[in-house]
Amino acid sequence: MGGLGLSAIGIEGGTWLLIGGIFLLLVTGLPLAFVTGLVALALTFGWFGPNALPLVISRVYGFITEYSLVAVPMFVFMASLLDRSGIARDLFNAMRIFAGRLPGGVAVQTLVVAFLMATMSGIIGGEIVLLGLLALPQMLRLGYDRDISIGVVCAGGSLGTMIPPSIVLIIYGLIASVSIADLFVAAFTPGAILMGAYVAYVLGRCLMNPELGPPLSKEEAGGFKEKVAALKGVVFPVLIAGLVLGSIYGGVASVTEAAAMGVFGVLLAIIVRGEFSFRLMQESVQQTLDTCGMIIWIGIGAAIIVGVYNLMGGNRFVSSTILGLDASPTVIILVMMAIFLVLGCILDWIGIAMLCLPIFVPIVKQLGYDPVWFGILFCVSMQVSYLSPPFGPAAFYLKGVAPPDITLRHIFMALLPFIAIQIAVLMLLLFVPEISLWPLR
Repeated sequence: MGGLGLSAIGIEGGTWLLIGGIFLLLVTGLPLAFVTGLVALALTFGWFGPNALPLVISRVYGFITEYSLVAVPMFVFMASLLDRSGIARDLFNAMRIFAGRLPGGVAVQTLVVAFLMATMSGIIGGEIVLLGLLALPQMLRLGYDRDISIGVVCAGGSLGTMIPPSIVLIIYGLIASVSIADLFVAAFTPGAILMGAYVAYVLGRCLMNPELGPPLSKEEAGGFKEKVAALKGVVFPVLIAGLVLGSIYGGVASVTEAAAMGVFGVLLAIIVRGEFSFRLMQESVQQTLDTCGMIIWIGIGAAIIVGVYNLMGGNRFVSSTILGLDASPTVIILVMMAIFLVLGCILDWIGIAMLCLPIFVPIVKQLGYDPVWFGILFCVSMQVSYLSPPFGPAAFYLKGVAPPDITLRHIFMALLPFIAIQIAVLMLLLFVPEISLWPLR
């Protein structure tokens, strides 16, 4: 196959051409899916010639016919239904009563609610918006420190990238060819540790200075009867989470089947609560189509560009370059984490996963590490990227529903301690792999 002579520059020159082309087009404001697709087509024709077009088509076909990908729209639809029902609102109100008169109790309760919501859906944008509407005004009204309130909403709402049934874990499993069920099992403990670290930080600061998180009054905390009545708001979330995760962990259903069961459970709960309507279904389906359309198009563009790059010999070039470093395997993994964190400041997690993982995962396996463990590290890195300036999505989600006097600068400054916590947990998981892998032993 005769190209346009680009192969003459060699794979090193081709690598710089690929990276430069992607970032140059991103600066123009083009969506990542179109950027990767255009660069991939240019490289295909320039390197191999027009007869290489079937290679591009085969990559697209291989990606869109992956069976496990069906779980993505199911979990997105499930999250869309939850966002529009009153289930999350009732859960928050119930947990507010259980927070009692503990300093920082409402912030802690917000983190627990975020954790429970993450076990019911695999996307985070709606979760941050929902907590921004429910929890942020409540904490500010009670006199909570603004930075703690903002950090709790964004960091807690971002737990959805880590807690099963995370869409991030599903995409990682597809790319790395590892069991998604194993990833779900391995991710639960690190996710709980991350939430626990947030809780410890909030409690530590509020116990030392109760003015940062004033406890509820006796009237607001409620008595025994109010607590019993509040249990109703916890029933449906626990049942839905148990239906999804219990069926996966118990080996009753695959991830795709569990996603369908979760949608059925949420629909049933909405019908029982009397909230079902045609408009609710229409808006949920529309959001699902919008979200999944973005994921699929980015996936197609990345699948093409990675396939073409590998045919050029890029995977061998990157592998030999990284493995050729005079460094220990741990340092090599740290370099990969640093790349994830830097890219997380300018790209979304889907693009990072599609572009980096097909190259990094084989290297991880060659170094003798468990790809399931590396998947957990990737998810925590994406947690950091969701909060990191200048383009951290969590900050922009919250800004859309926050009071006008809260600026993006306020939000990003408030997130710095939580980013530090995430990096500390990332290092813990890096140096103590058993934290993730013990349930699989």
